[in-house]
Amino acid sequence: MESLLTWRKPALKPLQITTITNHNDDNMIIATGEEQPLSPASRLFHQPNFNVYIIAIIGFKNPLNTRVMHDKLLLTLIKHPRFSSVQVVDHKNGGIMKWVPTIVNLNNHIIIPNIPQTLESPNNFLEDYVYNLSKTSIDSSIPMWDLHLLNLKTSNVEAIGIFRIHHSLGDGASLISLLLACTRKIDNPDAVPTVPRKKDSNSGWFSSLSYDRGGPWWKWCFMVVCMVYWLVWNTFVDIGYIMATAFFLKDTETPIKAPEGVNLTPKRFVYRIVSLDDMKLIKNAMNTTINDVAIGVTQAGLSKYLNRRYGEGKNDEGANEKKNNLPKKNIRMRSMLVVNMRPSSGIQELADMMEKNSEAKWGNLFGYVILPFTIGIRDDPLDYVREAKATIDRKKHSLEALFSTSVSALVFKLFGIKAANTISHKAAACTTLGFSNLVGPQEEIGFYGHAIEFLAPSCYGHPHGLMINFQSYVNKMTIVLSVDDNSIPDPKQLLDDIEASLKLIKEAVYAKGLIKDDEEGLSQAAFT
Repeated sequence: MESLLTWRKPALKPLQITTITNHNDDNMIIATGEEQPLSPASRLFHQPNFNVYIIAIIGFKNPLNTRVMHDKLLLTLIKHPRFSSVQVVDHKNGGIMKWVPTIVNLNNHIIIPNIPQTLESPNNFLEDYVYNLSKTSIDSSIPMWDLHLLNLKTSNVEAIGIFRIHHSLGDGASLISLLLACTRKIDNPDAVPTVPRKKDSNSGWFSSLSYDRGGPWWKWCFMVVCMVYWLVWNTFVDIGYIMATAFFLKDTETPIKAPEGVNLTPKRFVYRIVSLDDMKLIKNAMNTTINDVAIGVTQAGLSKYLNRRYGEGKNDEGANEKKNNLPKKNIRMRSMLVVNMRPSSGIQELADMMEKNSEAKWGNLFGYVILPFTIGIRDDPLDYVREAKATIDRKKHSLEALFSTSVSALVFKLFGIKAANTISHKAAACTTLGFSNLVGPQEEIGFYGHAIEFLAPSCYGHPHGLMINFQSYVNKMTIVLSVDDNSIPDPKQLLDDIEASLKLIKEAVYAKGLIKDDEEGLSQAAFT
């Protein structure tokens, strides 16, 4: 396997302008279009300590027809300007980086590895394959993406596709949306997937400000003043928190807190598919969101896992999972959450862009939010979700992400990319983990005619020893971990703890009688 995945050090080539004309054959296409500068965020991902790649593992229900994949990519994905351009340095204009259309040879992007006929464990082969993939990079002399096609039958699928995309091509939400734009509904092959749009984070706030003409006007004005006050106050506190984190405020040194330089180590990827209906059951019973449930379940799983890790090496009584082995002092554990600040293009809009050469908004434009995770052993499992909801509700009432975007842009403009990179990397390295929750299609879809069983996105090259991604798809939720082996040597145990925590919280919902009568039938089906 190592021979398939050789290390290639990325080296941005100097800008060379050539006249380009349309051309198309079996293996290559020559792209046309105007050169455009890279955004500051895209340039950030080319810094040595922030060289991040997005990995999207796709499970298929049937074996792959690699020729069909090849032909369909020519008609769709490589029509996107970012997937058919190289990133080059224009030394004549101050060393700025530009997107330049180039020849796209699919032989450089579609990788079909030789798989041994007999394997003791196909699941372990896949895990090792992706692990070895994270040791490598993509040569910047070609568009920085590739697709690995493995006709490998694992425990739950017949084949695997692995998209690897350099983060400079776009933010995670945009890239996943673009991949989904290449898919179609199984029951309607002409229709793109239906993905729910996330509501404005402040919509819940200001929807309560509708003026009641029958009520006193001063009450409405008082509510406005209070909400504006809390918005300003929360933003002010969060700004101070970000600045402190960027300069000195570090997370507690727990067993899963990775050391400096972990961004350069390979990552191991493991995933677990759980029931999205179970999470919806908890959401409806507790009047929260799926995101609140995902964070609550993660807090519970991390607490359970850390309790075991702190108990290692103690006597039998100390190692008992029912005993609280966590330090008496509160554990500071936070996630550096990346928030997309650009309105996401719809799936149909991106599909039209590739098929009809129309325009769609694209790029890396994001801010940071520091999300605290509460670690502790709770008597009531529902407290993990309640604490997550309280944290998220407060974050919704803050302009923290907007501030971080503005400050990053200002630092880049005044002091350059190296200064912006230093601050961003330092703030991320002072936290413990990365976290994301992406909304997927509500119906089954196919990728160029191949039915999809699950989606599992993650990344490597980030300054954390642990990245946790939640990805929904139809009635399933895939939990994906990207871990540093030295920090988390047993990632499947952490998945077990997260899954067990979901079950425990669901059982607590039943035990406390929080299920409504009209939901009982659906809930019982999900419970069994």
